[in-house]
Formats: sequence, structure tokens, C-alpha cells
Amino acid sequence: MHQPLLVSRDQTSLRQRATDTLRAAILNGMFASGQKLSERELCESLGVSRSCVRESLQHLQAEGLITVIPHKGPEVATITPKEVRDIYAVRAQLEGLAAKGFTKNAQPAQIQALRSKLKELALSHIAEDKTLLLNVKNEFYNILIEGCGNTVVGLMLRQLNNRVTLLRRISLSQPGRLPNTLKELEDVVAAIEKSDGETAARLCIEHVEKAANNVLLSMSIQIAAD
Repeated sequence: MHQPLLVSRDQTSLRQRATDTLRAAILNGMFASGQKLSERELCESLGVSRSCVRESLQHLQAEGLITVIPHKGPEVATITPKEVRDIYAVRAQLEGLAAKGFTKNAQPAQIQALRSKLKELALSHIAEDKTLLLNVKNEFYNILIEGCGNTVVGLMLRQLNNRVTLLRRISLSQPGRLPNTLKELEDVVAAIEKSDGETAARLCIEHVEKAANNVLLSMSIQIAAD
């Protein structure tokens, strides 16, 4: 008879909390792209052991948020312009499929929830808090994913979500981008409400393509400034 595999619930929970806390810090911009991460400082900050920190870093490396440089150690991942194009090319097609599927499969309550979340995005106190804005936008997309009727599309979009969140932070930093984003998403939701899945898909793809252009523009401006 095989020996039972015992897992310490307390330790597992501690490691998960450390991973979640570190992930949130990266996504919220507490750590900058390319910033070196000291295991010792993270141990002190998180109040956990070095082994716990290392496991958290390994988990976030698998998510694409951490890069481990040989002989130098871990740092926050830097996304190159080519990776931006690749990520957004995949995201555009997946979100197009999600919008088309949502139009076909979503329940009336889900369509209403999507409309309500869009209204929430337009609230002034949301717009003034970038972290809150990104959280609400993620909630908007979660509704879209849950109602699209395609679990594979949902899984793949969620796998991209962390890096997309980092890039959304860059995109929304462009002056005037948020009003344009709201208008683009308004058009998507309006097409869904009219049961026009083809138009909703096309508008979703166009929205993602415009977001990609904004990220690349922001990156080129930053490079020029440096």
C-alpha cells in the first residue's frame, strides 16, 4: 500500500498567501519592470522563510511575471515590444471569440452584468484609481469569459491575464486612452445587446489592436526618454 501524501495545510496556505501578495504587488506596480528582487528583503517584507519565497518566485516565473537571470537572481519580467505584439495578437483573437460566444450563449442576467460593469468603469472615483480601474476591467472580462460558453477560450485568456494586466497599466497611462477605451467597450456591449455577434467580435479585436498600439507607443516614448 502506498504511503499517504500529507500536505501541511498551514504551510501550503502560507506559501499561497505569499505568492498572492507578491503577485498583487507586481501587478499593482509596486515593483517596476526589470527591478531586482532580493530574497532576503522579500523574506523580511512578507514575514516568511526563504524556501517559501523561492517557491513563490518559481510560481510567478511560470506565470511570466518573474525572470531569473543566471548568476544575478530574480527580477520582475520585462516584456519586449515583440512579446507585446505576440500577446495582443493572441488576445485579440481570443477576445473576439469570447465576444461572439457571449452574444450567443450569455443569459440576460449576464448581459445586464456586463452593462453594469461598464457603467462602473466610467465612475470618476474608479477612473482616478488605476489599481481599482484595472480590477474593475478584469471583472468586466471575467463576466465576458464566464458567459462565452467556451472553456478553452476562458482558460487561455486567464493564462494571459497577468501579463495583460501589466500591459493594461501601460496602455491606460496614455492621456485620453480611458475615454476611448470606454467608447470602444460601449460599442462592444451595444453589439452584444443587439445579438450581433459578428460585430461584437470585430469590435473586440479592434479594441485590443488599439490597446496594443498604445502600449507600444508608451514603450517607445519611455525608451526615447531614457
